[in-house]
Amino acid sequence: MRSSSSAPRRVALRQRHPSGTGLPSESINTVEAIENKTEKVLLLWGDLPAWRRDNAFIHSGYCQIRPSYRHSLHSLFNLHNESVNIWSHLIGAIVTVASSLYLYYVIRPRYDSATPSDVLVFACFIGGAVLCLGMSATFHAVLNHSQRVAQWGNKLDYMGIVVLIVGSFVPALYYAFFCMPALLTAYLCLICLLGTGCAIVSWVEQFRSPKWRPYRAIMFAGLGLSGFIPIIHGVTIYGYKGLEDRISVTWIIIHGAMYLFGVGVYVARWPERNFPGVFDIWGSSHQIFHMFVLLAAATHFYSMVKAFDYHHTVLGSHCLTE
Repeated sequence: MRSSSSAPRRVALRQRHPSGTGLPSESINTVEAIENKTEKVLLLWGDLPAWRRDNAFIHSGYCQIRPSYRHSLHSLFNLHNESVNIWSHLIGAIVTVASSLYLYYVIRPRYDSATPSDVLVFACFIGGAVLCLGMSATFHAVLNHSQRVAQWGNKLDYMGIVVLIVGSFVPALYYAFFCMPALLTAYLCLICLLGTGCAIVSWVEQFRSPKWRPYRAIMFAGLGLSGFIPIIHGVTIYGYKGLEDRISVTWIIIHGAMYLFGVGVYVARWPERNFPGVFDIWGSSHQIFHMFVLLAAATHFYSMVKAFDYHHTVLGSHCLTE
């Protein structure tokens, strides 16, 4: 009888202390409320551990650091100094996917001469853009997790940049040197070789330290500027007007200039260098760099769509004897 009478009491105790925590539900709710409020408390530069410090001109707005992916996910919906970096490239990745689907299902069927090769070269560029933007957004989102996760995210972020640059070359080279397969292959091999070199260097731990910031920018800028070699070569073959028709070279130059401007702002850490603490949440150099990456990618996408149209309307996807 004693054991049977004590059973309801034990059940009642379990109901009052759920999940085996030993705390009343009111206390658990209070703890959760405090944790939620704490998540929204932002840190100052002086509060950060050494591994988290990158830009001394950004004084505030740093997320709490917790080894929890749930915490990182929640931080997406709080305003802090990584919010613009995260959402700009996350939305950019989504828009890129939507644009590629529109191109494939709506635009491509209008061209009877379109081939799987067209799909492949566009997939290289669009896939590179989605990977770059997606990995960038992911890196900035998990930066508040831990040093180990931040390091891996940073390396993937650099890899994304390499993939985007290399992927951007593929359709441009394809439409520029379509009738010169040996030259096309040579340039594709060259850019892949340079991209592989940049990717390998990106995984060197020392490379991600703040003092290497200018060298990172120079390396990626150099990878992008290598595109001027085939452009100059193309001009010598077709003339500027001929290359403009084939790949909208003016838009490609604008696309490159946007990247370079963004990189320059990133390296100079402007405007926060001149106004420390003013652009902590909005308008910092890294955010400006992100915006110019989006503008450059959109510009390149436009130029490649024009190249695709010329290739299948004027040229009829055939090599003309000039």
